[in-house]
Amino acid sequence: MSLRVAFQMDPIGPIDINADSTFRIAEEAQARGHELFYYTPDQIAYDRGRVIANGWPLEVRREVGNHFTLGQAQQFDLAQMDVIWLRQDPPFDMGYITTTHLLDMVHPDTLVVNDPFWVRNYPEKLLVLQFPDLTPPTMIARDLETLKSFRAAHGDVILKPLYGNGGAGVFKLTQGDSNLASLHELFSGINREPLIMQQFLPDVSKGDKRVILVDGEPVGAINRVPAAGETRSNMHVGGRPEKVDLTDRDREICARIGPLLKEKGQVFVGIDVIGDWLTEINVTSPTGIQELERFDGVNIAEKIWQAIEARKAD
Repeated sequence: MSLRVAFQMDPIGPIDINADSTFRIAEEAQARGHELFYYTPDQIAYDRGRVIANGWPLEVRREVGNHFTLGQAQQFDLAQMDVIWLRQDPPFDMGYITTTHLLDMVHPDTLVVNDPFWVRNYPEKLLVLQFPDLTPPTMIARDLETLKSFRAAHGDVILKPLYGNGGAGVFKLTQGDSNLASLHELFSGINREPLIMQQFLPDVSKGDKRVILVDGEPVGAINRVPAAGETRSNMHVGGRPEKVDLTDRDREICARIGPLLKEKGQVFVGIDVIGDWLTEINVTSPTGIQELERFDGVNIAEKIWQAIEARKAD
């Protein structure tokens, strides 16, 4: 099976080819004989009944500083693609959401991974709300007094933007910390979105586990350990990846959420687990493939493509 595969992603030039999951997915697709195309999110458009994009044929290679070649720039009809990867990084703003609406118009005849309708309706920090028994105490609110009452009830908390990513804007507030009102004022001046507050989990010092699921099934995990003096474990801000095994609790969490993810076309998902608690379900642009492959010696990208090819064969 040879597929025409387009990647809607951020600029390919600056990526770290030894860490970027999109690059690894493209590399595996090319090895399987699929034809690759690439465009950035600002190049998608609707034009008189068609969804189009300005982009390039793409060839990738594992050579630092020389990791891709682009063919001649062209405009292509996205309905003529077999698979489109929705892989630009958040923030999950109206620009991001608009691309999901446009991709809805070609899916499912063109298979969009992950399904854009459910990416739009299942952002990372909101889908977990459907599983309150799996998560730490959580509040989503904009009102300052409401947030204050949550902290009074739960002690040390984590405060972060509802649609943030990569550890940006994440704060730990202890019971006696007087900065909540100032942070609320700061965030309120940036946008009109609510904030998310969760009870602080001391187990984060041991790591924030990223469990990768393919078509609803767990295929492995890495542990991300915060740098000294940090609460955040994201690798963007210095978190250190470590080899780790799936626990019985991890498998219990995956068994609960996996069927829903598969049903809603979320082929490649990364969940975050601290201790025994699920904190996020990442569907927009999850990462961790290359680290997991190095630690476990398993071809995760192959498993992803096997799931996609099976869907296209149906």
